[in-house]
Amino acid sequence: MNMTLGGAFPLGCVEIRGSCGIIRLHSESFPAAGHLISVDRNRFFFDHYGVTERDLEQYLAAAISAGGDYADLYFEYLSSTSLLVDESMVKSASQGISAGCGVRVISGERTGYAYTDDLSPARILHAARTAALIASGPAKTPSVGFQEKKARSLYPVTLPSVDAEITAKVELVMRGDAAARAYDPRIKEVRSSYADELRNILVIGSDGTFAEDSQPLARLNVSCIAKTDQNSARGGAGGGGRVALDFFFGEKTPEHFAKEAARQAILQLDAREAPAGEMDVVLGPGWPGVLLHEAVGHGLEADFNRKQTSAFTGLIGKRVASEKCTVIDNGTMPWRRGSLNVDDEGNTTQETVLIENGILKGYLSDKLSAKLMGMGNTGNGRRESYEHIPMPRMTNTYMLAGQDDPQDILRSVKRGIYAVNFGGGQVDITNGKFVFSASEAYMIENGQITAPIKGATLIGNGPDVLTRVSMVGNDLQLDEGIGTCGKDGQAVPVGVGIPTIKIDRLTVGGTGRKDAGAFMQ
Repeated sequence: MNMTLGGAFPLGCVEIRGSCGIIRLHSESFPAAGHLISVDRNRFFFDHYGVTERDLEQYLAAAISAGGDYADLYFEYLSSTSLLVDESMVKSASQGISAGCGVRVISGERTGYAYTDDLSPARILHAARTAALIASGPAKTPSVGFQEKKARSLYPVTLPSVDAEITAKVELVMRGDAAARAYDPRIKEVRSSYADELRNILVIGSDGTFAEDSQPLARLNVSCIAKTDQNSARGGAGGGGRVALDFFFGEKTPEHFAKEAARQAILQLDAREAPAGEMDVVLGPGWPGVLLHEAVGHGLEADFNRKQTSAFTGLIGKRVASEKCTVIDNGTMPWRRGSLNVDDEGNTTQETVLIENGILKGYLSDKLSAKLMGMGNTGNGRRESYEHIPMPRMTNTYMLAGQDDPQDILRSVKRGIYAVNFGGGQVDITNGKFVFSASEAYMIENGQITAPIKGATLIGNGPDVLTRVSMVGNDLQLDEGIGTCGKDGQAVPVGVGIPTIKIDRLTVGGTGRKDAGAFMQ
């Protein structure tokens, strides 16, 4: 995730988007809300910045002084570390802190947003009055008083990794570099990186919403290039989550990720060119769930459906997938990269059934979409930082396990592709069409995995592909904790997962030639 650390954003003027604050216009309406979300306060902003409840009430009053229907404040304090080892040397090392407050005002069909990186009362009031310019009408009075209750903790980290000694983090990335190079002499280039952060947030709403959270995040990655006189190939692996530094001293060590990255690179050196044409495709468990996330998950976010730009618009209650498919978004899984105690609007996250036995059950919503669409709030309002407006986003999205044995799934394929890892891809939300590149894939011939292949791309339509799922394995796996999802210029950490599944007749793009039903290099 790319973060801007410590930038200056004065609020001396108003424009559509820029360093002078933001006013954004949307053709939507927002009925007034009256529910109360309350969690246990860790009081970070009260203790470190001297914020008081009286201050918060004053900021909210300024935000709805021009007659807005709803306003909220999003305080954020982010500390982060980033390390990169290349050519067995530390090429970059950085530590940073950013802090700021975003103010949102919703009035009828319009939304105003302004932010500041100066947490002094004068600047926050300026931001609140700037955002309030979107509204026009009699001033309103926000709810007062905040009820406290014990909050859940999905990531009870005693010592956040961002507070650990940087020498220990350097040791981790150096170990990753050494392990990848030791795997095989054909590994010629290695890059090992580490990043962590601790995000403290405070969300206050004019409807009585109050939520605080302290969100750790850490990730270790190793990538490498293998070379021979005739060929070169890449491999990469990594993992992490909302964990402490000691996570990388257990099973998921730097050596674990380094060996996996090197294995992938060496494997690809001898891979054959992928065939082209329509054939059965088997997706392996875990990270291949990124295809589900992109080709289906985004189309189930409520804002796309509210604007009628999703291929799933108007299909709630209808069959959109094979009866073997049940798709879940779950922000409540302990330690997972996509999990949150509360979303960025102060709502508790939850487990949401999106598709059940092939039937579309609902969408992922934030406060705005829930009100406009008359649906429940699923706690999926997320944002990249205080500089950004919240929107519906996925957390950890996966397909539930089925009843089929993964070996039986492979044995059922006479000739096809077994894709176990993916690189990049593209998706058109409006029609669900996608193109994904498999970074690790194999031929399946007469029910057996045979040669590794390279250059395979999967081409299809998200809603159509789900109807072609004929077998679902009993081996659900989640990814290692590497996902970052981009939408409308905002990046947020997410998780994906899937069991082994069989898709009947999917278009595979490749450069290999077919001869008498076989594949030629």
